[in-house]
Amino acid sequence: MSEFIVSARKYRPKSFDEVVGQGHVSETLRNALKTNQIAHAFLFTGPRGVGKTTMARILAQVLNCENPSENMEACNQCSSCNSFNESASFNIIELDAASNNSVEHIRALIDQVRFPPQQGKYKVFIIDEVHMLSSQAFNAFLKTLEEPPPYAVFILATTEKHKILPTILSRCQIFDFKQIQVQDIMGHLEHIAKSEGIEADQDALNMIAQKADGALRDALSIFDRIAIASKGHITYDIVIENLNILDYDYYFKIVDSALVEDVSTILLTFNQIVRQGFEPGIFLNGLAAHLRNLLVSKDPKTVGLLNVGDKLAQRYHEQAAATPLSFVLSAMNIINTADTAYKMARNKRLHVELALIKLNYINQAVTQAQLAPSEKKKPEAGQVKSPLSKPASEEKKPESPVVEVKESTAAYQKPTHPSGAEPAATPAPKETVVPSAALSLSAFEAEAEQEIAKDKERKPLLNEEVLRTSWKAYLEKLESDSVRQVLLRAIPRLEQKTIIVRVGGDYDEQIIKQQRELMEFLRKQMQYSRLTLEFELDTSLAVKPKEQLKKKILTRKERYDKLYEANPHIADFIKRFALHLED
Repeated sequence: MSEFIVSARKYRPKSFDEVVGQGHVSETLRNALKTNQIAHAFLFTGPRGVGKTTMARILAQVLNCENPSENMEACNQCSSCNSFNESASFNIIELDAASNNSVEHIRALIDQVRFPPQQGKYKVFIIDEVHMLSSQAFNAFLKTLEEPPPYAVFILATTEKHKILPTILSRCQIFDFKQIQVQDIMGHLEHIAKSEGIEADQDALNMIAQKADGALRDALSIFDRIAIASKGHITYDIVIENLNILDYDYYFKIVDSALVEDVSTILLTFNQIVRQGFEPGIFLNGLAAHLRNLLVSKDPKTVGLLNVGDKLAQRYHEQAAATPLSFVLSAMNIINTADTAYKMARNKRLHVELALIKLNYINQAVTQAQLAPSEKKKPEAGQVKSPLSKPASEEKKPESPVVEVKESTAAYQKPTHPSGAEPAATPAPKETVVPSAALSLSAFEAEAEQEIAKDKERKPLLNEEVLRTSWKAYLEKLESDSVRQVLLRAIPRLEQKTIIVRVGGDYDEQIIKQQRELMEFLRKQMQYSRLTLEFELDTSLAVKPKEQLKKKILTRKERYDKLYEANPHIADFIKRFALHLED
């Protein structure tokens, strides 16, 4: 029984050319090696599984290689390369900062820096997960990192650059590794599958690459697991089954059903998804991604944003061609709103079902919104009145509560399935009866547009007199005496489209800010909805507390002086009765 080695280790890159998706870093390091402009400290930062540690090891090997190629690749034949490949090199020291993050570990590393290499030019120190070092360890490392001996090179790797001290960052050449693109991961997986003799479908590899989220190491781990489960033949069905991913067919089916207003098929499809154990929230996210793919498929300039296989891309193009742009945009808005409110919904399944029902009536709402303005203002018999329309006394009452609207998707043709089988035909109705609830959205939008137009026609009353009158009117309707006193002390003035209120302190400012009805009242009175409020501090308006009188014990002489000031005849009184003051 042979020893199994996971693909992430077995196919680990050994040269700059083999590193996937990081060509900008490889090219820069090559140029530095060719010109012999080697920095004493490097910092490799980026997401997990994108090749930071691998690139550090390749650089360390090339630095000590005795016969590097013209393209600055290691020869793998000299004594230095042989010792590196056998993991026996004394010139390359790796430290895992996640478990060696104390001052003592850094001091031990600094002690090793003092000794020059016995073989080769450089002594390379690779510190992985460097952000895990403690603050004391960073401080102990600063001096050595800034002025190391000429033979020492430090390569730091981290996934969280923001946690590293700025003093460390300033001493390093920083290389930002990016997430690996789906196509690059697919190409690497195809190479490994061919090397291992594994048959793999393009759609299956594309799904694995998308699930990896830009990390090649994650993609290789998933690939190994699927290869074992599939017994050497990786298919799309096996991938979605093992990774618990919703099949794209569900999303295509729901959009097809919504275009022909087949609400029963939509609800039954969603029920099938729930019965398979998928959370409604996962379905919402997947449907939003499907609609996004339809949107980018409609424009040749954005087709490159569609990261799917060729067969699946063809299906997206076919459905996008048959789907109106207004439907895609409205559906994305509905699903995004449902996803935002999903966490707060108590009945989550019903919440998603309501969003799907709205998708079913998008075409009717769009058709009704495109009616001529004259038809909206003067509805004929049989049209539905908007809940915001004029009273029945001013407008003729319609004879019927429904309207017949021609179907906007009558020319819709379902795309053929990749297998060639024709799906079950669902007849598109030529005419349909629209319930009043389905038209309420478009009617509301029409009335809202009219209100916006009226608001633009109004001339704002932006002057000091209207401001003072409105401020006084608001004071009169207040019930709280304390709030009224605060507003009385404040002095408002108008500067262009901003009301600036002078207040005596923070307390008055907070009290006025709590009066949310104040700005609504002022905007309505001054007929300008974009009116803003700002505050200006004026300590002269602050309420001064009453000064506490300091009581002082007066002597007899001081009391006599006060009495004399109040009534000088007190001196005659004392003289007549021969009185005298005692101290």
